[in-house]
Amino acid sequence: MNATADTLPVAKTPAHRMQRFSLLLRREYWEHRGGFLWAPLIAGAISLLLTAIFFVIAIVGMRNADSDAAFYLEDGSTMSINGLDLGVLAQQMSAEDKAQLASGIDLTMLLASGWPYIVMVFVMFFYCLGAMYDERKDRSVLFWKSLPLSDGETVLSKVVSAVIVVPLLATLAAIATMLGFLVLLSAAVMIHGGNPWELIWGPGNPLAISLSVLAAIPVYALWALPTVGWLMLCSAWARSVPFLWAVLVPVLAGLFVSMFSIMRLFSLGAEWFWGNIVARMLLGVVPLTRHDISRLDGAGIEQQEGLLHLVQPAAVYSNLLQPELWIGAAFGLAMLLAATRLRRWRDEG
Repeated sequence: MNATADTLPVAKTPAHRMQRFSLLLRREYWEHRGGFLWAPLIAGAISLLLTAIFFVIAIVGMRNADSDAAFYLEDGSTMSINGLDLGVLAQQMSAEDKAQLASGIDLTMLLASGWPYIVMVFVMFFYCLGAMYDERKDRSVLFWKSLPLSDGETVLSKVVSAVIVVPLLATLAAIATMLGFLVLLSAAVMIHGGNPWELIWGPGNPLAISLSVLAAIPVYALWALPTVGWLMLCSAWARSVPFLWAVLVPVLAGLFVSMFSIMRLFSLGAEWFWGNIVARMLLGVVPLTRHDISRLDGAGIEQQEGLLHLVQPAAVYSNLLQPELWIGAAFGLAMLLAATRLRRWRDEG
């Protein structure tokens, strides 16, 4: 009897490389969904809850204020604190006042969205520390090595998860927090007789700021590579407590250099070693470069324009012109290659 086409065995084609890589990324996400997704969302929700409580306390306090408490308007009239009417104040605002209001709203949005980024720093740091140590500890590395997956693909998926997926999800959580803050602020404005579109959404630039922080992710991914490389190298090498190795080695090296003034041999101070070696190995997951800090110092952090300028695409991408970013990225890639080599034989529990 001749076999029909339906009964013939069908050869399974191996998964395409991009499909394998997509599966690896999904694996990292599902294994660390709590830190990747829920941690920044919860941080943003907590910040909104605290903001709402502050607004309620402020509104109640203003309603209970002494009727004699008042302030003068530009036309010479007065308005009591407990009878605040933002609609009347908006009518007396000059063009300069409106410009200052726009800058103030944008700055407040940035500050309100900061909590998810704070959580992101810790998530990235400890995810990289456990990226390869944890799979050796629970011996799941033996299972993954039995699959047709190369060490390079696996390590690359962890790097992309650390420098792209985690910041992207944290940024989306920050944008959601920022919009939630504007909704709360709009409610407070409406309670006091103001027009939220005129006083909040019109002067503010939530869309521009959202696009700017999203566009900044690739730049800060490059900036984070030295820290990511060092932490993953420690994760692949350490037999136990990779946190101690990751922190103590650069810190003790910095103390040694400072005690014996080794950097004087290169006509440099010990602060150069701390700033360019120790800080780059441990603090690269903070989305703020040395170039950004120097611009803040130059503008003065008390000026609203100083902080707002940092998120503008031109300012963010000016970091690509800094040699230290590319030198650090090269060292980070070298450490990641070393971590990949170590993963090939470090499979003990």
